[in-house]
Amino acid sequence: MAKYIVKRLITAIPIFFGITIIIYTMLNLAPGSALDMLASSEMSVSSEAYQQLKAQLGLDQPLWVRYLLWLKDLVHFNFGTSYRTSQSVALMVSQRIVPSVILSGTGVIIAILLSLPIGIMAAYKPYSKWDNISSFFALIGSTLPGFLLSLLLIYFFSIKLKLLPTQGMHSSGNTSLPDLIRHLILPALIIAIGSMGNLIKQTRSACLEMLGEDFVKTARSKGISEMAVMVFHVFRTALIPISTTILLQIPHIIGGTTIVEQIFSWPGLGSLMISSINNRDYPVVMCIATLIAVTVLVTNILIDIIHGLLDPRISYS
Repeated sequence: MAKYIVKRLITAIPIFFGITIIIYTMLNLAPGSALDMLASSEMSVSSEAYQQLKAQLGLDQPLWVRYLLWLKDLVHFNFGTSYRTSQSVALMVSQRIVPSVILSGTGVIIAILLSLPIGIMAAYKPYSKWDNISSFFALIGSTLPGFLLSLLLIYFFSIKLKLLPTQGMHSSGNTSLPDLIRHLILPALIIAIGSMGNLIKQTRSACLEMLGEDFVKTARSKGISEMAVMVFHVFRTALIPISTTILLQIPHIIGGTTIVEQIFSWPGLGSLMISSINNRDYPVVMCIATLIAVTVLVTNILIDIIHGLLDPRISYS
């Protein structure tokens, strides 16, 4: 196991560098540089001041030199300074991680708690009302855009019923837990519904596939109740594809809630990334992109490890 993990980590290194090269190149080749954005915010910028600002930001260097300098800082866990705010990028991003984890983590947990029972019941009683319910939620989660669902829920719960707030993480001057929960309900519910589609379908199909296996017939022949067979035999064996679907939700904790954060003015990484892209704040964008890349790579390794733990037949040799 240890050798396998080390091998996967070594394999992930060139992939990580390849991702950062692509992102860095695309950012710097996009129309409108960070220098142009900063210069446009001033009433008038002389040619001398423009060149001085260009040298100060290091934008007078060739693209490959700037990337190597960024990579050198990255090795020392130095993500630089924001072009827009002149603040430490590491500080700006660290302040946004917790809100993103709270929002995305809550949404994913709600999705798991709702999807697994619905998917199991749909497989337990196919073509029944449970199956129809699972098909409905799977259809909504898979096809309904997040921004449209957000607008519908805001209209119903906030405008018509006036029950839930729609902006920010807290009310002004109120940082209590109940207030946080009130602000969290709508965006977390939208993330949960968006995640439920694939998870319900995966749970249902994986459980249905296992129902025809010999070990299920053996368990039934021993007189075990059908529900016990579903939960302790079928679902347990189906955990491998289900766990893959669940773990693939992890990268959403960093960058998958951008639209929801924008709509609800949630102070997370997604909203920070959008504002940084709009302002060509390359150091902030690269820091967030690096976090997303690392999260995706680590998640893929975790998936393989968990598969080995759930199924002893899988070899890491």
